[in-house]
Amino acid sequence: MSADRLTGEVRWGILGAANIAGRQFLPGLREAGGGRAALVASRDRGRAAAFANLHGVDHSVQGYDAVVDSPDIDAVYVALPNSHHARWTQRALETGKAVLCEKPLCVGSAQTAAVLETAATSGSLLWESFAFPFQAQHRRLLDLLADGAIGEVRELNSLFYFNLSRPEDIRLSEELGGGALADVGCYPIRLAQEVLSTRDPSAGDAVGFATGNGAVETEAVAVVDYGFQRLVLGCGFGRAFDTFTRVLGTDGQIHLTNPFHPDPADTLVLRRDGEETVEHPTVDARPFTAALRHIHAVLGEEEAPAHLAEESSLRTARILEVVAQACSA
Repeated sequence: MSADRLTGEVRWGILGAANIAGRQFLPGLREAGGGRAALVASRDRGRAAAFANLHGVDHSVQGYDAVVDSPDIDAVYVALPNSHHARWTQRALETGKAVLCEKPLCVGSAQTAAVLETAATSGSLLWESFAFPFQAQHRRLLDLLADGAIGEVRELNSLFYFNLSRPEDIRLSEELGGGALADVGCYPIRLAQEVLSTRDPSAGDAVGFATGNGAVETEAVAVVDYGFQRLVLGCGFGRAFDTFTRVLGTDGQIHLTNPFHPDPADTLVLRRDGEETVEHPTVDARPFTAALRHIHAVLGEEEAPAHLAEESSLRTARILEVVAQACSA
């Protein structure tokens, strides 16, 4: 995989004219530098053209094959409904493209394993679109934990809620792989891989409760056993935006107003018994910026790849299934 020989920019193709592509991915791409949005595809030609005009994408096309088969595209961003992730991620990987796929990578662990096998056999690079491991606030969190700032970690208590008002939203569709756990509950589960033990919870290691719309769960809470540690998560579509998270240890706590997509208004606060509170404001830019800078550096052979899907995605998918089973029991 190489960058454009003339401009040195990584040429991105976007599958799906989704809101997240326009509001998060493309602003991050512009801020990251080193790449450009060369082509966007939708099932509807008019929608693709409107998206390209609105967001400054070079070209638009009807149908996803035109993107994954194009020799003028270096990397593909998959911003399709969850149910379409596996097929189009595999197609892009098989044509030698690097892929950044929206989370969750697939619907279920079986699909996830199959996609990771395609990445391995094709030799193409694959990232699942969790941006927070690349961000400065997250590195600060891990440094504090490694330095014993709160002693031994015992619990991760993490929320992700927001108001979803449109009844036709794809996240409310079972057929399209929706649901609160897949959309936002996956974030605390992915974060747990960073701050809790490497023990893999299995069936029986979680208890939970969920409510829904008759098709998918729209609210869920769960407690997941990691041996001497636990994850307590809450997620849903029915209340104001809330990503408040606490990492609790034997000697203190770390509070994060937004560990997943921090902006300059967010903070990381260290609280230790008998000591003054220490606040660490975030210095992160847009959510995708650091991740895209890294991907561009990898494709330009300036950095070794980090946080690839092969490192975490299958585990995330399996724990999602454990939590979903517990919430439906």
